[in-house]
Amino acid sequence: MNDLMKGLFLGSAAGLVVISGAQAADLPLKAKAVEYVKVCSMYGAGFYYIPGTDTCIKLGGYARVDFGVNTNAPLFFGNTATQAGAQNRYSNAFTWRSRADLTIDTRTATDYGVVRTYFDGGFTWTSGGYGGVRVGGTAYDASPAGASGNGAVVGGQLGVYFSFIQFAGFTMGKAVSQFTAPWGNYPGMNISDALVGGGGAFSGVNQLTYTAEFGNGVSAAISAQDPSAYYQAGIFNLGVASPGRAPIWTGVPPFFGPVFLPPVMLGYGLSAYGGTTMPDFVGQVRVDQAWGLVQASVAAHHNNPAYYGGVETTGGPANKWGWAGQLALTIRNLPTGPGDVINISGVYTHGATRYNIQDMTAQAGGSTIYSGTDSIGFGFAPDSVYAPNGDLQLVTTWGMRGGYVHNWNQHWSSSIFGAYASIRYTDGAKAYMCGVSIPFALLGGLTTCNPDYNIAQVGANVRWTPVKNLTFTTEAAYSILDQKFAGVANVPNNWAVGKPEGNYTVKDQDMWSVMFRAQRTW
Repeated sequence: MNDLMKGLFLGSAAGLVVISGAQAADLPLKAKAVEYVKVCSMYGAGFYYIPGTDTCIKLGGYARVDFGVNTNAPLFFGNTATQAGAQNRYSNAFTWRSRADLTIDTRTATDYGVVRTYFDGGFTWTSGGYGGVRVGGTAYDASPAGASGNGAVVGGQLGVYFSFIQFAGFTMGKAVSQFTAPWGNYPGMNISDALVGGGGAFSGVNQLTYTAEFGNGVSAAISAQDPSAYYQAGIFNLGVASPGRAPIWTGVPPFFGPVFLPPVMLGYGLSAYGGTTMPDFVGQVRVDQAWGLVQASVAAHHNNPAYYGGVETTGGPANKWGWAGQLALTIRNLPTGPGDVINISGVYTHGATRYNIQDMTAQAGGSTIYSGTDSIGFGFAPDSVYAPNGDLQLVTTWGMRGGYVHNWNQHWSSSIFGAYASIRYTDGAKAYMCGVSIPFALLGGLTTCNPDYNIAQVGANVRWTPVKNLTFTTEAAYSILDQKFAGVANVPNNWAVGKPEGNYTVKDQDMWSVMFRAQRTW
């Protein structure tokens, strides 16, 4: 009996061992930790491998709030034109803007070098745009997506600033123009976008560029870029009427004499481009060293005018090439303190005005500055002008901009910045503008008819960074228009700007603005 019980016990124990072994075989082993995100150190901080790929990605961006005093949307350099520049009840006392920006940077190592893609886009809400002509006042312009105005996406605006591919030395897509200095519109880390004196970098331009690296910080680039969005300042046809502009003389078939239209606004005719037939060609040479950098840029810009009249039988002037050249200098390692820097550039253009009076500079790029109750001022800066049966006259400009950045400590820094531009017309252009358009326009009371002018800008700011990547900025800016017109302008009752009918002295004008910014970068 004992032997029987002993056998049964041992048999049961063996069975349990077998069963437990089988169950243990069914249990999962301890899983090895999966590395979902792996740091990619080849391209600097912030890059990670996309799981399951050999592509590195970096996400960035910022949230920003701007508040401008004596400014008008969407520009942040003051009330300078149309109703906002009338300096009366139509003028904005302030403008408010909020923006969220996202950047996506990817890099992949290949046998041909690194393949890079880059995207920078933002969502913006800007309040305080002018929404009416003597019937509204300051009101939000809630235009639908794809239309002009501030409203585009859910009461805001979507912007694509940069979107390009880089491969084997080539850059393809929307990137900073190769003509632009490395600091663009911001030589003094300024908020104000509207500085004259060089090409801008507010947004990229479509381009095909090849860049060669020679080592020791020396590089050269050659580029073909699209001029239509940001580099066409205007080709003014003085013989064609445009809505809201002054009476003009056509002088073309079927009219061979003066044709007087209802006076509504001073103008130099309609901006009359032919088709975009040639890209702008840009070349750049750059030397980047520890002490700073030097960059030389040149650009060729094609002026292709339309016809004298509205149809091809009226004929038109021959097209002409314009050009621009720029030198830019950055000085680092200043004795005033670590991180201090000086940026300065000078530019000359002939028939390529946007390389000096960049697209954000509305007060000098074909618009008007109004000021006070009894005076008025004008500034126009096209690429070229022509009159009935006349040649295309290229406009010449030169300018400069610069800034100095000083770091007081890790939390406080400040800057001063300034810019200057001079716009000069040929004798032929002046004859067209003063002999064709002006005598029949608002400025019949002129004692001096000269469309040449200068514009100067100066500003300063203070930045406080209490914690890393969070900065508060206060900035003041001042702009002055030095014009060469003199005399009296008669403003008619139906003028599109909200100024009362009467005579206004034509003289120099100025304008100021104050900006406040809070920005969190990630």
